[in-house]
Amino acid sequence: MSANLISRLDVDGLRELFQTAGYRVETVSDPVANVTYLRSATNGLAFDIRPGNRLPDDQSLADVALVAVIQVQGELPLAVVNRWNASRRFGRLQASGPFLALSLDLLFAGGVSRDHLRAQIEIWDHLVQQLIVFLREEIAALPQVRPGESVAGAAAAGAGDVAAATVQ
Repeated sequence: MSANLISRLDVDGLRELFQTAGYRVETVSDPVANVTYLRSATNGLAFDIRPGNRLPDDQSLADVALVAVIQVQGELPLAVVNRWNASRRFGRLQASGPFLALSLDLLFAGGVSRDHLRAQIEIWDHLVQQLIVFLREEIAALPQVRPGESVAGAAAAGAGDVAAATVQ
């Protein structure tokens, strides 16, 4: 394998990779899971750089997940999440209760160049920026809801004055 390819990184190597790409990065510890990970932000939205699979020989990482979590107030139809996933290739959007999670996996296994990883980070940055615009447009296009009425009820009745969901 070429010396120019990266096939594993540790947390310090990840921090350096993101700092070289222009991000501020802080180290965070999850005491419950006993895991150290990184946190950064882009376009005002915080995201985590979470360790993935560890290599057995030296406990370095073969991959990581980039994860941005957004809190949604109100009800957001799953059709919105499905539209995002149908129209974007690299990042996955998942709904879980009052949260949306955008995630993208960065793989090092087998070896990749620094330029490839830099391009993947740029794709992540673009996805986060696109997500904010996408959600604003989708929420603005949702049927309006009267207080006490569900989004489904409003869609059936074609009602209202109060927006169905907001993203924070």
